[in-house]
Amino acid sequence: MTEARDPSDRAPQSEPGDEAPALRSSDPAVLRALAHPLRVEILAVIDELEEATATQIAERVGESPSNCSFHLRTLEKAGFIVRAEAKGTSKPWRSAHRSRDLRPDPDDIDSVRSSSTIGALYVQHEADRMIKFLTAHGNGKLPEWVNGVTVNISTFWATPDELAEVAEEIAHLVDRFRGRHDDASLRPVGSHKSHFFATLNPDLDAPLTGAEPAAD
Repeated sequence: MTEARDPSDRAPQSEPGDEAPALRSSDPAVLRALAHPLRVEILAVIDELEEATATQIAERVGESPSNCSFHLRTLEKAGFIVRAEAKGTSKPWRSAHRSRDLRPDPDDIDSVRSSSTIGALYVQHEADRMIKFLTAHGNGKLPEWVNGVTVNISTFWATPDELAEVAEEIAHLVDRFRGRHDDASLRPVGSHKSHFFATLNPDLDAPLTGAEPAAD
């Protein structure tokens, strides 16, 4: 699973002087810390607001501040978040990274399982967000945006290498918007913050092309 808050955040390593580095980890212990639905929600809120207190997060996710604080400490211990600069008595949190690449080590079954759990949680999170969007804005109030909204499902045959090529192409589809997250002057008049959500997977329950049929 990979996640970037801005297209320019896809570099696997941080540049000298960057305040927030990119995260690349397949460590099962690190992955397990995020493999919880509420922690995924909490991290999504922090990413959206950039800085948020336990109270602000609790209001967004419908949990108590004390419960959110517990999960925040777990995320901090795993290195996903850090304390932001205090504002009076307010003690907000911020993401420790500008992007996260949590693809598993294919030779480590615990890594694969934990990364898969995180991926499933993010799919659910993004599916819920898209459902809310379509439900709230599907009445045609904003017709100029209709052609930019899509739910696309495709079926095709591909080898592992070909599928990996498609995944790489998808990862760079929004590179043209690079830098707009941090520099508002780069955003054209009339632009909205937008969300891109894509899934790609082989159907491992279907027969492999050229494979011998299983014996009865």
